[in-house]
Amino acid sequence: MEKKIYRTWLFVSTFFLLGTVNLTSCQDYLDKEPDSTVSSEEAFKDFMNFQGFIEEIYNCIPDKERCNYCASWNWGDDEIFNTEGDAHMTHQVDLGNFRAWQTNDQCWLYRSSSNPTSTDKFNHSLWPHSWYCIRKANVGLANLDKMTAATEEERDLIAGQLYFFRAWWHFELMQYWGGLPYIDRVLDSSNPEDMTLPRLSYQECADKAAEDFRRAADLLPIDWDDTTVGKQTQGKNQLRINKIMALGYLGKNYLWAGSPLMKNGAQIGGTQTYNYDEEYCRKAAEAFGELLSLVESGQTQYALAEFNYSDIYNHTRASNASSCYSDIFYTTRQNWLMPGSVEAIFRGLSSDGNGSNWNMSKTFGPKVGNLVSHDNIIHQPTANMVNMYGMANGLPLDDPESGFDPTHPFKDRDPRFYHDIVFDGFKYVNSTMPADQEYLRYCDLQTDGVMRSVSNASRTGYFIQKIVPHTCNEYDQDYAWGGAYHCYMPYMRLADIYLMYAEACAAINGATGKASNFSKTAEDAINTIRDRCGAGHVGAAYVASREKLLDEIRRERAVELSFEGFRFNDLQRWLLLTEYPYTVKTSQEFTRVESDEWFKENDPRDAEVANWREEVILTRVFGTKHYWFPLPDDETYLYVDFGQNPGW
Repeated sequence: MEKKIYRTWLFVSTFFLLGTVNLTSCQDYLDKEPDSTVSSEEAFKDFMNFQGFIEEIYNCIPDKERCNYCASWNWGDDEIFNTEGDAHMTHQVDLGNFRAWQTNDQCWLYRSSSNPTSTDKFNHSLWPHSWYCIRKANVGLANLDKMTAATEEERDLIAGQLYFFRAWWHFELMQYWGGLPYIDRVLDSSNPEDMTLPRLSYQECADKAAEDFRRAADLLPIDWDDTTVGKQTQGKNQLRINKIMALGYLGKNYLWAGSPLMKNGAQIGGTQTYNYDEEYCRKAAEAFGELLSLVESGQTQYALAEFNYSDIYNHTRASNASSCYSDIFYTTRQNWLMPGSVEAIFRGLSSDGNGSNWNMSKTFGPKVGNLVSHDNIIHQPTANMVNMYGMANGLPLDDPESGFDPTHPFKDRDPRFYHDIVFDGFKYVNSTMPADQEYLRYCDLQTDGVMRSVSNASRTGYFIQKIVPHTCNEYDQDYAWGGAYHCYMPYMRLADIYLMYAEACAAINGATGKASNFSKTAEDAINTIRDRCGAGHVGAAYVASREKLLDEIRRERAVELSFEGFRFNDLQRWLLLTEYPYTVKTSQEFTRVESDEWFKENDPRDAEVANWREEVILTRVFGTKHYWFPLPDDETYLYVDFGQNPGW
């Protein structure tokens, strides 16, 4: 989205709502009269002014990974911080302290500095902005009739965006707090009924959100570049809400509503983990099928980015690759290019490219010998998460037919393992180093190795480089200004759509399940993702069983979407958050057989090890209350029908 256009439209919106912004509670957002310093006739009379009103909603979308100097967004069994990061939300979730989302002030759910008019990424968060933007969408929809100086296309574009955003902000809230009042009109503080709206069930909220997502999909174009309005900013409309985004969230909203937690309620034991609401899953499959039919027939601007590398460890794309998988998550040395490639579907604004260098790029690598500078906080993958990455033949590590060899544990793994994970013997620094620092060039991640310190290196035996490449270090300097490192993880991308489609279809009819409007089965969809990276297809034993196929789809989601912030919500909706082995975080312990010199001449994936074993770092003790986050107590005291989540 072009900065100049964005700022022009944002100014109109800021001026309009200047007197109405108050960030203290959801009730404050919802009970204000739609007064302004500009008359509503003027603010809503034409497309440009009305779009200015909407632009502030785009501005409010939180940047999960850059909302703080050291952000936290992976709260499943997938990630752990070093002990200096214990105050962050990742560890607070481990402790069962879900109330920390209100007080931690370091994660995207709540920032005390939240301000919808600010262009500072630190000033945006989910809870306050959701209520603000829901009200804003309702004010806009209530004033559509004032848009007299507009074409039909312009009216559809305005209405479609407003319906989408009203549903999207509700959906994001529902993932963490469950069913809430669904606010679909401008509330009037003089009307007692408006001030005592009851909480709906999750599925009741989902039904209302679905109506809005469907309206948005029917009103919006596939690509704004193909509209009369969009041609004015052609090539710069990638972030504008479109039909594909609306269909994607329509399907996701239905799949979540049909998931085991939403059908069966919070419970422990895991006995209902395969018990889906088939009607919601059928609706989800149809929405995803509609989207994927448009994609595969070439009618959209979206495609799976190529996984085609000449050097997988350094994320060097092959000379014949037209797009790049790594570019979905970050770019370097591309003039601060917005990440996303051809695959990202829904993203927020990320104009502050250089902001990625401030701490985000420095919180994934080892701090030993100041190899990676700045604060001593390190995002690390758990060994149990890394072990989700199966073998190149497509089988999980624990399958007797997989070929996994614990004496050569890094050999013949899923190609994404080599892209995402830094493992023992990995060449971490490419550039010249001082002689006394050479011992840090190759990662020593064996038990008691140089890079296994709990305080400033890896406590698990691995590092992550999917989002921040290993070249963000003091010698390769990709996190310096010249590296132009820019990261942004999309809220939704095409691979996610294929996997959600596979899950929805498999929940109904196993491997052969499919939508009426798309040719691929559940099995075909998951194999489409594996074909992209060169991993083997789902094994015959998993195809033969609905439950085993769902397990493989879940493992595929863990690998393909690793560290992108989806794992917690997946475990939650599958009723697995409280269940072993998803409650443990582990380290990988082993001893090198090869000498240090061996790694200078050989590929680390071929290394031999001894004493391969997994050890538990911590076990999370969760009860049924942990399936939902607690609401702010001040909000639940407002009226009796807005009750707290059970157990809190």
